[in-house]
Amino acid sequence: MMDKGIEHLISARKLLKESLEKSRALGSSLEKVGPRLDEINQRLPSMEVAIRPIRAESEALSSVGGHINRAVVPAAAVLKVFDAIHGLEKSLSEPQSNLPGYLSVLKRLEEALRFLGENCGMAIQWLGDIVQYLEDHKVADARFISELKKALKNIRELETAEEKGHLDGGLLDVALDRLESELQRLLTEYSIPLPMSSPALPGEQASIAPSPLPVAVIQKLHAILGRLAVNDRLEKCISIYVEVRSSNVRASLRALNLDYLEISVSEFNNVASIEGYIAQWGKHLEFAMKHLFEAEYKLCHDVFDRMGPDVSKSCFPKIAAQAGILAFLQFGRTVTESKKDPIKLLKLLDIFASLNKLRLDFNRLFGGAACAEIQNMTRDLIKRVIEGSCEIFWELLVQVELQRQTPPPADCSIPRVVTFITDYCNKLLGDEYKPILTQVLVIQRSWKHESFQEQTLITELLNLVKAIELNLEAWSKGYEDEVPSYVFLMNNHSHLYKYLKGTKLGGIVGEPWLSEHDQYKEYYSAIFLRESWGKLPTHLSREGLILFSGGHATARNLVKERLKAFNEAFDDMYAKQSKWVIPDKDLRERTCQAIVQAIVPVYRSYMQNYGPLVEQDPSTSKYAKYTAQSLEKMLLSLFLPKLPKQVSFQVKQASGKFSNGAADQYQTPPTIK
Repeated sequence: MMDKGIEHLISARKLLKESLEKSRALGSSLEKVGPRLDEINQRLPSMEVAIRPIRAESEALSSVGGHINRAVVPAAAVLKVFDAIHGLEKSLSEPQSNLPGYLSVLKRLEEALRFLGENCGMAIQWLGDIVQYLEDHKVADARFISELKKALKNIRELETAEEKGHLDGGLLDVALDRLESELQRLLTEYSIPLPMSSPALPGEQASIAPSPLPVAVIQKLHAILGRLAVNDRLEKCISIYVEVRSSNVRASLRALNLDYLEISVSEFNNVASIEGYIAQWGKHLEFAMKHLFEAEYKLCHDVFDRMGPDVSKSCFPKIAAQAGILAFLQFGRTVTESKKDPIKLLKLLDIFASLNKLRLDFNRLFGGAACAEIQNMTRDLIKRVIEGSCEIFWELLVQVELQRQTPPPADCSIPRVVTFITDYCNKLLGDEYKPILTQVLVIQRSWKHESFQEQTLITELLNLVKAIELNLEAWSKGYEDEVPSYVFLMNNHSHLYKYLKGTKLGGIVGEPWLSEHDQYKEYYSAIFLRESWGKLPTHLSREGLILFSGGHATARNLVKERLKAFNEAFDDMYAKQSKWVIPDKDLRERTCQAIVQAIVPVYRSYMQNYGPLVEQDPSTSKYAKYTAQSLEKMLLSLFLPKLPKQVSFQVKQASGKFSNGAADQYQTPPTIK
């Protein structure tokens, strides 16, 4: 019995020991499992949300399956296209290397984006419907539905019009930017300034420059513009094109040295100071129109013709304006704003002639509505030129008459207004200016609804000549002594005859009028000689010298007195007339020779006969002051023109003042710049 009891105790002890070891092992395992349970406990809510729809009744799950499939299938198709879009990114490298391939990939990208744009909204709507279904039928709990709604809201924001560009991650914008860069590269690379070393010579027909871009390049531009236009980037293309092409034209024009176009009214005193620029202006404007703007006009049409006629017509004026056409027109306006001067009339007519010559080109190139600024500036310039020309022309007679009140020239020469008006009238009657002036006067009269006859122009010019004649008569009476008035009238009648004979104006005034002035010249030449130098030989009288030939002392005294009187009269006359001028060389030489013939032979004979009486006198140099040779040399040096002064006969200004060149020195031969 006792042995069995011990066995039971040993067995119980062993069992307890094993139970204790198992408890220890279980405790150790529980310690390890504890953190995992905590983690599971934390994930239970989200797992519960994820699993709960699955816990729904089988009948509800079976009915929602069809709704889910209808929403997921189109959404999956959209995602598939989206993945395909990003697959195209590797194919969009650089358009320069393979433009056709680049455009082809770009077109596929546009089509894919169009699909996304058309289907994203539908897919989102279907997804929204199924979420609403899940919520209405309580297939899922509120937390799950809330997360779905938040995701759908983000998708809708991306799908809105402002954010559609993000559907492709901005890939299309990058691709189009590269295409714009290629457009600019092609234009820049092939836009080469035209050589300007030898502009067309006057009278030479300027050839129209060929299209400055190769046909192959234009074809590439067409392809690029087509893709950019359908993506609403045409305005940017036009901006790039205008910038490059206008810069190219400016580079071509820089070779012509057009700095003078920037001259302001305050930077020159009168038109004469810039008249050389006015001549250049006409040539440069014609060259720019025929060679540069004509080519740009044609190129705009070639490049943008597929975009519609309005595009090229709006593009070209921007190029012309930025390239410098407005500067040409502004220079003409500056000339019209300068001081009124008869010379300015000729320059205004030059400007009108240049614009009129290019009238058809202006109308064709700048005739569109987009050229309003250029049209307005051109019309304003033409109006100013016509009104300014007519104003100066009709005021000429008044200005000539006003000069009558001024004193005559002290040197007896030809007043500037005389030389100016005679030459000026011939210019206005010449083949270069008469048609232009007539056209300008006709236009100006038409604005007033009045007619203009060509004879009116002739009559007005004849009135100028008559006014000059009256001025000469008035000026001749302005000398205190009559002798200088004779030289003055001789000079001016000679000028009217010599410089009008054989001219347009001479033909109008007629041969009798010219002959009359030639006769006046001869008359005043003779009377001048008679009333001045012709009186000098009377001082060398021989009276009394024969009777007292035996008395050397008495004869010597008489000779001394007469030589002294001669010398004093000669010196006084020579001093006065050394300040006088005879501009015409032939008339001057004839006059000097006539004076020499009137004085020198008489003086030579007198000195040969009576010079010995004073040669032995200690003061002989006081009486025998001149030799016949020295007298002749002095007389032949009379009336030489002095260095010319820079003068200008100007029209009366608004201040009431006007410049008078009547007393200024005249430079022969007479010319007008």
